[in-house]
Amino acid sequence: MKTLKRMEELDFKNTGDRMLKLIHDLYPICRSITGEGVRQTLSVLKELIPLDVLSIASGTEAFDWTIPKEWNIRDAYVEDSKGNRVIDFQKSNLHVVNYSMPVDRIMTLKELQKHLHTIPEHPDWIPYRTTYYNQSWGFCLSHNDFNRLKEDDYHVVIDATLKPGYLNYGELLIPGQTENEVLITTHACHPSLCNDNLSGISLTAYLAKYLIEQPLRYSYRFLFIPGGIGSVVWLSRNEDNISRIKHGLVVTCVGDSGSFTYKKTRQGNAEIDRAVLHVLKASGKEYEVVDFSPYGYDERNFGSPAFNLAVGSLTRSTYSQYPQYHSSADNFDLINAENLSDSFEMYLRVINVIENNRTYLNLFPKGEVQLGKRGLYGKMGGLQNRPSSELPLLWVLNLCDGDHTLLAICERAGLHFDEAKHAVDVLIQHDLLKDLN
Repeated sequence: MKTLKRMEELDFKNTGDRMLKLIHDLYPICRSITGEGVRQTLSVLKELIPLDVLSIASGTEAFDWTIPKEWNIRDAYVEDSKGNRVIDFQKSNLHVVNYSMPVDRIMTLKELQKHLHTIPEHPDWIPYRTTYYNQSWGFCLSHNDFNRLKEDDYHVVIDATLKPGYLNYGELLIPGQTENEVLITTHACHPSLCNDNLSGISLTAYLAKYLIEQPLRYSYRFLFIPGGIGSVVWLSRNEDNISRIKHGLVVTCVGDSGSFTYKKTRQGNAEIDRAVLHVLKASGKEYEVVDFSPYGYDERNFGSPAFNLAVGSLTRSTYSQYPQYHSSADNFDLINAENLSDSFEMYLRVINVIENNRTYLNLFPKGEVQLGKRGLYGKMGGLQNRPSSELPLLWVLNLCDGDHTLLAICERAGLHFDEAKHAVDVLIQHDLLKDLN
């Protein structure tokens, strides 16, 4: 069964350009785990894909968590005694510690410094800091600007609200031939940070846009959620349907030039693990594989003991492992359309394996099938090296015994998935194989 378009038919360059354009559109928005920034982001995505936006009220319990008050910010600044803004939220939304409580005070430099955050080793960069679950406030600035502050009385203003509201997330289910699901999820809570995680938002949106138009074996569930608490909330509201999720990937940090990194599922050898590793190996590109750990992004919640879902994470550079992570240097100098396109193609290749990893049965299992009379074998015998198109046919016929999936055949025979799938298609056309799925 052919499902996805052939890779050669896709215009990856154009997709990369459009993904980068979406990142430009979303970059100015000040996102957090709740608030208008998240809703505005989801509204932009709804113009691209038919996303459902769900709202969960503050105070709602989700397992061991409680949805906090909603945070919204209009303006923030630190002004010297001459009226000059020495720190200005309007110039960068990273200047304010995300989720800061409202402030309107006059204070000395010594008092102010207790609430300032910098990155001394990168003195031109503004850090990204949060205080989601602690009532606090603060400002972030470059270390160079920090050193320029003089003794003075400063007017400190954070024009923000923390009051009962909602946690919002976006969800899209694309039905397939079965109710079994592939979960694709990305965190949509970070403000103006390109790689982490506007790149993940953009790739996930365009992946959904592409799959909507394809005939699919699996159903695909896409989530655009606030990191951490978003996956906990979703799991708490969908416990009855968790068993449908057979494979999953967390999408983040897919726009920079780092080599690919795959973080395995908690299970360690799930089908999605094997599919990703097969695609990475076949790509010929450099890559790294790391084991699951309960630290990172939402894979840790999907892989919590009660659920143990087969959800891994395919990234380029990984969280906290590249210098620009959680700073103003995670900007448009770090990402480009080519890297986004490359990541998009890698995800599609993984999906292609999952979609087509079926089990087949050789209908002529007694001895070797005579391929020659069907025009599938060379006419000249006695050659030392057989044509490359013949060996996949022989391997597929030999291992299609009802116990081996196509991916297992590739792993055993050292075949690329595409050539094994092509062999299957040819053999089915000649009534030599039966699809057992």
